[in-house]
Amino acid sequence: MDEHKPVLVEEAIAALGLAPDAPADGLYVDATFGRGGHSARILGMLGPEGRLLAIDRDPQAVAAARRRFAAEPRFLVVRAAFSALESLVAQHGGGRPCRGILLDLGVSSPQLDEAGRGFSFRLDGPLDMRMDPQAGRSAAQWLTGASSDEIRDVIGRLGEERFAGRIARAIVEARGREPIETTGQLAQIVAGAVRTREAGKHPATRTFQALRMQVNDELGELSRALEASLALLAPGGRLAVISFHSLEDRLVKQFIRRESRPDPEWARLPIAPPHDPALREVGKKIRAGEDEVAANPRARSAILRVAERLAGAPRGAA
Repeated sequence: MDEHKPVLVEEAIAALGLAPDAPADGLYVDATFGRGGHSARILGMLGPEGRLLAIDRDPQAVAAARRRFAAEPRFLVVRAAFSALESLVAQHGGGRPCRGILLDLGVSSPQLDEAGRGFSFRLDGPLDMRMDPQAGRSAAQWLTGASSDEIRDVIGRLGEERFAGRIARAIVEARGREPIETTGQLAQIVAGAVRTREAGKHPATRTFQALRMQVNDELGELSRALEASLALLAPGGRLAVISFHSLEDRLVKQFIRRESRPDPEWARLPIAPPHDPALREVGKKIRAGEDEVAANPRARSAILRVAERLAGAPRGAA
């Protein structure tokens, strides 16, 4: 199933500095292709000399990209994790200045809607959760080897789940009886361990989110990609990041604010050399409007943050 509604599409296009009256050249990067909603709009704004590099570690997304844009000479898709941004742009960017990088975090509808991917508690299937099914350990494998303390820490920290300790103990007790190999098993275990439910949420929502983030190292991937953007973006280039929960958004917000201020290390020197910030924060966070949320409930939690690359050196540069 390839249907997926991208969120904040027009807002992301504006955030990248793309405008109908000025077809863009240079290189743009859609670092989370998904099913190409953002990529299609970016391509519509590029001039003949512009190029779009799309990245996704999900083989199904890459196959969808190649089908959809097979006849588009300005488009290239690469199967990889977006934390490899710097090497991917060096290899595939053709030396063009990088004008914009877009990150649309989280999972896509096709991933959630296919039971075999193991992302959702709504459909019983193998407990996998890997963005790239051929890399790393599945959620089932991780749960088999993790200690009760590790499970509690991940569910509490990444899922912000207040019953993390109770859930971790229930998981360890259950796996002592039989391996936890399906989404249905895990959802049932968590539901039995959680005494109260959040309105409108399945009791396993936070646990599934936490395990997905752990298995795919999502915060680590994001942190490395943000740092890479400093080395890649040309002066005036834009970084646009769409996040869907507080941990991602906090990381993005802190990164942009840190890089938008003079390095505090210089302030400790008797005579501080000139050291300009690397980024300029562009506007405030952007949320989806009422009409978009009504048409696509997934957009309700989306937050877009934007920064522009300045000519100043990144942190740690000589």
